[in-house]
Amino acid sequence: MARRQVDGIFLLNKPLEISSNGILQRVRWLFQAEKAGHTGALDPLASGLLPICFGEATKFSQFLLDTDKTYEVSARFGLRTDTSDAAGEVISTRPIAFSPADLAAAIKQLSGPQMQVPTMYSALKYLGQPLYKYARQGITVPREARPITIFQFELLAFDGQDARFIVHCSKGTYIRTLIDDLGEMLGSGAYVTALHRTQVGPFTAAQMQATEALEPLNQAGDWQALDQRLLPMDWALQGLPTLSLQPAQWQLLVHGQSVELTDQMQAILAEQPLDAIKLYDERQQFIGIGRADSQQLTVRRLLNTRARQVTEN
Repeated sequence: MARRQVDGIFLLNKPLEISSNGILQRVRWLFQAEKAGHTGALDPLASGLLPICFGEATKFSQFLLDTDKTYEVSARFGLRTDTSDAAGEVISTRPIAFSPADLAAAIKQLSGPQMQVPTMYSALKYLGQPLYKYARQGITVPREARPITIFQFELLAFDGQDARFIVHCSKGTYIRTLIDDLGEMLGSGAYVTALHRTQVGPFTAAQMQATEALEPLNQAGDWQALDQRLLPMDWALQGLPTLSLQPAQWQLLVHGQSVELTDQMQAILAEQPLDAIKLYDERQQFIGIGRADSQQLTVRRLLNTRARQVTEN
């Protein structure tokens, strides 16, 4: 059958031992969707929450890529691997000689705002090639430290060698690097043995669904039931200010023109420049996002739905 126009967000519980792109293609096939993209890759050795945006929702996926995330992390001390996880080769073995107080102090030191140097085993690119391709050839290339914030770094359990943590962090944080840094700070080395994502922005683990629930619906061709498992695309934009527009106003935006802010609009926006504002029509249906200065509203992204025939500017 021809692929369908599907719009919305599916919160996948990504299983282990498959890439994010591999499971994305599987979910896309189950929905028979024309277009889909994920919002922040998880390695094959990582599991958990992977939001998948379908159709028009892909226009707003960057907001989920840029948001904070939470992980349940398992780590082993006394060993260091070249990938900082269980998939790598052991490159050093050292005794575990730190005390619980030392561990608590190191966790505290690695909390809050900081600069982090990305791991070589990442998809960041250097001269057009992902870093992991260089790493697999034994080549190390320059990487600039990037600002990150660790909002929460909590020890859940430690038996003298293996530990479990909760880490709530800003975008761009590499958990493997964080654990490797922790191990080096304590003089023992450490690597990630398991990683499970439990939160991406406004979405939590309680909302996740597995592909097994989709397969019988696909086999029955029950597309309505499948689509009912999607969340509205504007749910990715929770926390942004909201404006409701009259038909004449959003038609101006459709045609590349700005809208003069009314006194009521200015009051809603607190008279300050805003780079992202959720826009709704007179029926309170989501139509896109805009930006505003003190006087005017302009468009950033608009939906291109058949119902409204709104085209992106």
